[in-house]
Amino acid sequence: MQKEAYQKTKEELFKELQTSEKGLTLEQSQEILKKYGRNEIKKTHKLRALKIFFSQFQSFLIYILILAAVISFIIKHVLDGTVISIIILLNAVIGFVQQYKAEKSIENLKKLLIPKSKVIRNGIVKEISSEELVPGDIILLNSGDKVNADCRIIESENLQSNEAILTGESLPVDKDTKIISKKKELAEQKNLLFTGTQIVRGDCKALVISTGMETQFGKIAGTLQELGDQKTPMQKKLDKFSKQLGLIILAVVALVLILGLTEHFDFKEMFFTAVALAVSAIPEGLPAVLTLSFAISSLLMSKKNVIVRRLPAVESLGSVTVICSDKTGTMTEERMTIQEIFSNGNFFQKKGKELFLNNKKVDPEKNKELFLLLKTSILCNNARFEIVKDKYEIIGDPTEQALVLNSLDLGLNKKTMIEAEPSLKKFEFDSNRKMMSVLRSNKRSNILYSKGAPEKIINASSYELINGEIKKLTEKRKKDLLENSQSMEREALRVLGFAYKNLSLKEKPEERGLIFLGFAGMIDPPRKEVKEAIEQCKSAGIKIKMITGDSPLTAKAIANQVGIFGEILTESELEKMDDETLSSLLDKVAIFARTSPQQKLRITQLLQKNGEVVAITGDGINDSLALKAADIGVAMGIRGTDVAREVSDIVLVDDNFASLVEGVKQGRKTYDNIKKFTKYLLTVNFSEIFLISIALALRFPLPLIPLQILWINLITDSFPALSLVMENHENVMNKKPRKEKSILDNTWKFILLGGLLTVIAKSSIYFFGIYSGFEIERVRTLVWTTAILFELLFVYTCRSERTVFEIGLFSNKWLNYSVLFSIILHVILIYSPLASVFGAVPLSLKDWICILPFAFSGLVIFELKKIFWGEKR
Repeated sequence: MQKEAYQKTKEELFKELQTSEKGLTLEQSQEILKKYGRNEIKKTHKLRALKIFFSQFQSFLIYILILAAVISFIIKHVLDGTVISIIILLNAVIGFVQQYKAEKSIENLKKLLIPKSKVIRNGIVKEISSEELVPGDIILLNSGDKVNADCRIIESENLQSNEAILTGESLPVDKDTKIISKKKELAEQKNLLFTGTQIVRGDCKALVISTGMETQFGKIAGTLQELGDQKTPMQKKLDKFSKQLGLIILAVVALVLILGLTEHFDFKEMFFTAVALAVSAIPEGLPAVLTLSFAISSLLMSKKNVIVRRLPAVESLGSVTVICSDKTGTMTEERMTIQEIFSNGNFFQKKGKELFLNNKKVDPEKNKELFLLLKTSILCNNARFEIVKDKYEIIGDPTEQALVLNSLDLGLNKKTMIEAEPSLKKFEFDSNRKMMSVLRSNKRSNILYSKGAPEKIINASSYELINGEIKKLTEKRKKDLLENSQSMEREALRVLGFAYKNLSLKEKPEERGLIFLGFAGMIDPPRKEVKEAIEQCKSAGIKIKMITGDSPLTAKAIANQVGIFGEILTESELEKMDDETLSSLLDKVAIFARTSPQQKLRITQLLQKNGEVVAITGDGINDSLALKAADIGVAMGIRGTDVAREVSDIVLVDDNFASLVEGVKQGRKTYDNIKKFTKYLLTVNFSEIFLISIALALRFPLPLIPLQILWINLITDSFPALSLVMENHENVMNKKPRKEKSILDNTWKFILLGGLLTVIAKSSIYFFGIYSGFEIERVRTLVWTTAILFELLFVYTCRSERTVFEIGLFSNKWLNYSVLFSIILHVILIYSPLASVFGAVPLSLKDWICILPFAFSGLVIFELKKIFWGEKR
């Protein structure tokens, strides 16, 4: 079996890459550059704007609309064809803008590469463009530097790197030169540095082993580009609905054509009549209303700090059955915080900016042991204050930042203490000693302050400060102290030990014979609002799974604090499982720890195969694969990388999990409203087909002309339908995720009954006019006005399964405005010179009295039905 880079010796790698301690020569580097190419993220496909634009037309409903527009122009129904064409183009433009922006995401990967790197070439240190780095180069890295290629460490000093952006690990990782014999996962490859990560402590010399697309970072980018855009659940349902609708329309129109031919109508006349009916039956306003409803909902969501990048994702967020969330920075605050302090045999709890012992507030300055521990945490500390963007920030290792913040919370001033006891000598932390010490002087004597791993501090201590007295530290007491530190570690706290030692001015400082002070336990705490947000998701039937690069112990502790319980799987365990085994365990597993990007993607895809609608939250490069593959990718706005934000469907502006819940609520409302206006459109749109079919069968004149049909569609299918988006819903988070396979599920009875009533109402007025001997223009105006009023009033019964009086007649003011506006428009039209253009005549008072009972019939009958069935239930 071939060894990995972290398993090889320095000499093996030098030989393999044909380099040495002196680095490559200029000639060698040029040859290798030709072989491997520049150190950059390459595109596996070109971003073609036209291809993206034309892809917007790949929908069955759009195919029908295009056919309808073409035929409209052929039969010289120019207005029909123009309106349908505008709708098609509007949808294409909106979709194009959204997708084009998303597809540019890969370009942001390049922003993480620093333009310059220090490299040894032919024994000389020089600075070159990071794009010119090649395998075999020797580079030099210091604290604060970003890593621009995958490297094997060959020399290091107190080295730590922050790999959260790649692995999700919240704490800095110790790095060294030791060879690793066994196969290890990414987070445990301690002798390697990875592109895009950052050095937070120490310095090193490293050998470049991979560049560009061959780096771990590049492999993620490559896989990201191979993933196609995922259709949202709404898009999938709409496609299915469009096919169902298209087949129904074609079948009914074919039936009308056959009927006309059997009645010996002219073939050409019947063909164009059938085509006109097909055009009228298609709810051409549906795509426009969908797009506008998504846009309105996304505007409402933006007020809740949820930015929607792909419009159909509005509804899809309400469809999710599983949310897979990263831990670091998503459920937690991404900053280490002191949570517990052990001193003088007591465990002190940190709550806010105060310390408590047995629920009683403690003043650190009145507790000698506690005060000395806090003082040591400040004086044995490299964190510093710097002005960043016009304000002071603590710069340094996250652990040391937490110690300084803790001391500030508790009223201790680092600056004053440092000035009172200036530093004489510093013993930096290293991976062997696992300790750090600083020798300071208070003018009368010297004091050695030490901090480090609990076992190292305990072993270096001979005494303990107890109740103000220095007592001998026995072996039994050392074991007890070690057990105390381990009990804190079992709570997933990162524990540090503290000790000090008084020295004479001439005494040599040594890290032994120390006086033990205690421990401080810290953690990256969960966000305060996350627990409640997760409870809401549970009540909504949404399963929550944590996927993190952190250790199982830390992941479990945070998960349990926020209310996530279940089995845990690690990267190594996932590697051993085939897809079938893992798929069968997914319902039981709630936490995935030490997880690589590839495994996160695998989990996402297996959940989707199990029929789940998956939302993934994330902020780092390591999340981008799953974000793009998921049904809904949710990126963080503050902590998120450009890559994560650009491949996502939704961005949480404030990184707040509670905002995601608000998004789910709005998504569920949007879906319910989409069903309402789809139900409304289909109920009323087919009536013209049946009305005209009846007239044809009886060889009567056409009840409506094409322009009147178009006006009905425009005036009833637009504003009232769109106003349904503004409906308010209660208790949407108390319902389980919907399992509907089609947007038409559970609506067919309503559509058929409503459609039948529509046809009866319009037919009754039509035959009344015909048998009364009215002129055909007056008959058509009666039918036309009845149709419009019926549909405008019928929209009220589509609002809810409850009656309009229960939900409030005036609770949706936008619907009232739109219905009133539409009625006024129609009244103005029939009493203006434009009436003749539409083949209409003004109506008398008697005409209106005749129309109104039929116009109200649908609303009255359906509301009575609700009252009857409500009482029955």
